[in-house]
Parts: sequence; C-alpha cells; structure tokens
Amino acid sequence: MPSNLTLYTVAEIRQIEHAAFATCPSYTLMQRAGTAAADYARQLLADHDGGATILVLVGPGNNGGDALEAASQLANSGWDVAIHFSCDPARLPADAQQALLRAQDSPAHVIHDILPTHNDWALVLDGLFGIGLTRPITGDIARLIEYINNLHCPVLALDVPSGLDADTGMIVDANAFIPGDGRAAAIRATHTITFIGNKAGLHTCDGRDYAGQVQVSDLGLEAALYPPSSSQLNHVELFANTLQHRRQNSHKGSYGDVSVLGGAHGMVGAAVLAARTAAKSGAGRVFIAGIDEALNYDNAQPELMCRRAADFDFNSATIVAGPGLGTSRDAHDFLLQALAANVPLVLDADALNLIAVESGLQQKLLSRKALSLLTPHPLEAARLLGISNSLIQADRLAAARTIAKKFNAVTILKGSGSVIAAPDGAVVINTTGNPALATAGAGDVLSGLCGALLAQKWPVWEAALAAVWLHGKAADNLVASGIGPIGVTASELIPEIRAVLNQLVSRQHSPR
Repeated sequence: MPSNLTLYTVAEIRQIEHAAFATCPSYTLMQRAGTAAADYARQLLADHDGGATILVLVGPGNNGGDALEAASQLANSGWDVAIHFSCDPARLPADAQQALLRAQDSPAHVIHDILPTHNDWALVLDGLFGIGLTRPITGDIARLIEYINNLHCPVLALDVPSGLDADTGMIVDANAFIPGDGRAAAIRATHTITFIGNKAGLHTCDGRDYAGQVQVSDLGLEAALYPPSSSQLNHVELFANTLQHRRQNSHKGSYGDVSVLGGAHGMVGAAVLAARTAAKSGAGRVFIAGIDEALNYDNAQPELMCRRAADFDFNSATIVAGPGLGTSRDAHDFLLQALAANVPLVLDADALNLIAVESGLQQKLLSRKALSLLTPHPLEAARLLGISNSLIQADRLAAARTIAKKFNAVTILKGSGSVIAAPDGAVVINTTGNPALATAGAGDVLSGLCGALLAQKWPVWEAALAAVWLHGKAADNLVASGIGPIGVTASELIPEIRAVLNQLVSRQHSPR
C-alpha cells in the first residue's frame, strides 16, 4: 500500500474512489469509513469514565453519511450518541440514506438545538463537510462551528476538518468577509481521521492548526487503485543515506568552506547567525563576507573568519547570500559576483528581494551550472512571482513548484508546514517545527544550515529536506524541554541543531 506519508490531491482521491466503486458493493466504503472513525473515537475515549455524550455533526453529503455510520456503531456499542443535522436528512445522497436508516435503528438520538444549553460532551465527531467543499461556511453553521471551537473536549474530524481546503490547507474563502456572517469558518479539530489517502492541506498553512493529530485509513483499498504521487511528507528516510559518518583520517578541508555574504550596516547579526549555524552544522571553515566594513571578529565564536566582501574570492566556498545583505548598489554588485561563481549557492532574504526586481539577476540565476537553493518566506515568494502574499498562502504547494521551475532551483517555501519543491515538480511538506520558529533570525539559521550541508557535498535536494527537518526538530526539542515556544531566540536553535544532526548520524551509522 502507499505510505501514509504519501499525499494525494482531491482530484486523485476522487479518481481512486471512482475506481473503487467499480469493485466494491454499494455502501462498502462508507461503512468502512464509519468503522474507522468509530474505532478511532473509542481510542480517544479509552480513559473516559462515561456519563457524557458523543455529539455527531451531520452535513448534507457523504461526509455526513460517514458520521452517521460511526454514530450507529458507537451507539450500538453502548455510548450515548446525540446526532445533530445541519441539513435536511431526507435530502442526503443514496449511501448516506442507508447510513441514516442504520442510525435510526440504533440507540442514537437526534437533538435539534445544542448551542445554548449543552457543553458536557465527551467527544465531537465532525461530519459537516468533506473534501468537496468549495464555498465558505457562514450563517448558522458558522455559529455552530464557533460553538464547537470553544469546547474543551476532543473534536474528531472525518476526512478533513469542515471548512478546510484539503489541497491547500487554507480555510475555504478565508479572505472573504461576508456581511452579517463575518469571516468564513472551519472546525478546529484536535484529531482528524482522513480516508483513502493523506492530504496536503492537513499539513501546511492553516492545516496544522485545524487538523490536529492526523491518522490515515486506506479503507482497505488495493494498492493498484492508487496513482503515482509527486507529493509526500518529509521524514528522515528521505535523506538518511546522505548522513555522513566522519572518518578519523579527515581534516577541516574535508568538510568544505562556507561564506556568508551579507551583514550590511545595522544587519550584521543576520550574517553572524547564519555563519555560526554553518560552523556548528559541520562546515570545515566559515567566512563572513561583509558588505560594509568587516567585523574584526565574532567574540562569541572567534572561529569565524571575517572578511570584506570586496576582498573575497566567491569561487572559494559555498555561498549563503542574503542574511543582512540589504538592497544597496554594493549589495547588488556582490550578489552578481555570487551568482557568477561556480559553487553551491543558497539565496535568502535580500538576495531574493534583489532578484525579484531585476531580470538581469534572474537570468544569471537561471544560467548557473552549480547548485542553487532558494529559501523564501511567503512575502519574498510573492515578490519573486509578482503576486500578493495572500495568493502565495492560498496554494503554497503550487507557489513553491512555480518558483522552483521558474528559477530552476530547489525551493524551500517557509511557513507552517514548509514546502520543499524541485524544478521537476516533486514536493515535500515538512512535519517538524512549531511557533518557536516565528522569531527574528530563524530564517538566517536555516540558510546557514543549508550552506553547511552543501559545503559537505550533500546533494541539493537532500540538503534542503534535511535542513528544514533539522531546523524544525531543534525547535520541537526546545519546546519539549520547556524552552518556548514563547521567547525562543534564533541563536538558541543552533546548538540544538548540532545535537540533532549528531544523533541522526550516530543512529544511521550504528551497528545494526
């Protein structure tokens, strides 16, 4: 079977469903979905001492039918189940009508008005809307969702939290303001059980806030029904074979040099963060090529070598261009030299902003023969594509793919569920990280890490995957140890990245 790490679009899920319907009796998939949902609900309630009710929300489509099937199974196994319809039950589609009959024959009961009176739910099952929703949720259903989102019990979404786009991770029409209804709404689930295959929207943009913990049920479908997919979730096995055990007979020259081009007046700290990360992520030597007058030395890390960019040979080291670079004429000219150098190149921050506004720099990037890696945040990505930030966020996978293809460079689109894209269209969504990374300098740390891995001869694709995973895992470890997410600073990530990288290498090369 395809891995639960493999991601499918809504169109691909529909294709799989269509093929399955040709081999399965009617109602089979709905019954399996309801069974999977009921089983997961029982797991979530394993420690519950009883006395409370499961609330099942039923919408107008087959997602509502899945919820009704789960409701009947839970009620028949002894749970007190209350069903609330947000639609006319008589208008449910055919399979959902069968689920309705099963629910009516069970001990489950229907309630009509839940908003003003009831808060003591053991669990809420969200079967309002599935992957087919294209219009914003407003009006009475939006008010129902607001009520659900203010509860303190587990909320289990079926297939996708209602109101969340399964492809993009955006709340459907999140930017639309509907007079009298406010913003479009979505269920904020604590858990999601998604059917047939995993979906990108559960793992990027708003998805990580609204989907909670995600479990995948393939509903027992045959592997032959699944088309190839170019999207997946990031995991260590994607880059594990590149993790390098260090030979005893090696020296600093064995692990490459990194030069950080940046550090304009007032922004030297960005270059220092990138350089410190490169040094503590394994680069043999690290230089700061300063746009303005060079630092004399870094007092906290005197191993860094500080040079004036005007005196630096850009062909001598892997380049990280952009941290604290600025957009001056000098910055432009030094970036031009970096683009012309035949060495691996990481482009971040102001390097991306300069490239976005000048076609000549874009052509230099496109003509490069050496490896190129771009690390834009959404606003920088918007500048590169000449569109709005909201359009980038509206489809992060498409935006990352477009940038990677346009500039012929592996691209890391940063954000919640960072997206790594290759020029050939392959996409990976990162699974590590948390709001601790929403801090000044975190991007500089990531770019320095990318540079260090490239200097150590990592292929650019694996370097991007590993850097994003390590960066996020470092933040996760800090939070797990009680540091953050509030108040974590970028420099705190650096020693944790080093620790995680060494742990991975040790694990990869330990005796089996």
